[in-house]
Amino acid sequence: MMEQDIQEILFSQEALARRVKELAGEIRRDYAGKAPLVVGVLRGCFVFMADLVRELDFPLTLDFMAASSYHGTESSGKVNIQLDLHDDIAGRDVLLVEDILDTGNTLSKLVAELKSRNPASLKLCVLLDKPERRVRPLEADYVGFTIPDAFVVGYGLDYEQQYRNLPYVGILKPSVYQR
Repeated sequence: MMEQDIQEILFSQEALARRVKELAGEIRRDYAGKAPLVVGVLRGCFVFMADLVRELDFPLTLDFMAASSYHGTESSGKVNIQLDLHDDIAGRDVLLVEDILDTGNTLSKLVAELKSRNPASLKLCVLLDKPERRVRPLEADYVGFTIPDAFVVGYGLDYEQQYRNLPYVGILKPSVYQR
């Protein structure tokens, strides 16, 4: 049933797995000899982050944050942190993992908040980067794929909490969200 709502598959399950392995290689190089805290931004990151950390063969710890600026398909511009970290990150190497960098509203607030907590380092890893929609100057350190300005779902990304369980990233038909 969900597949009928997909206009086009952008990245297959195989392409995603390949790119996650490549990103993990870049991260392993940069974090050699370190034991970073990997922070996932819920809910969209959960599939990507799970696959990513299973490819990392060094000591790490995990934590999660939840923040939102979206209602339906539009960003409100106002970011609310709904779930905060459990541990102090002062002096820690932190890797922030997110599903998509779109307007930059949510991630720029989270990055500023985490930097104010004095980590030893802070890097940003996103599965998808949509630079056409950026309204805040923010770039990720690790990017899975750069995508066009289309509404994407699957592999953790949703529309009204649906489609997260698709094994690929696809473009949602506009008729689904323009009702």
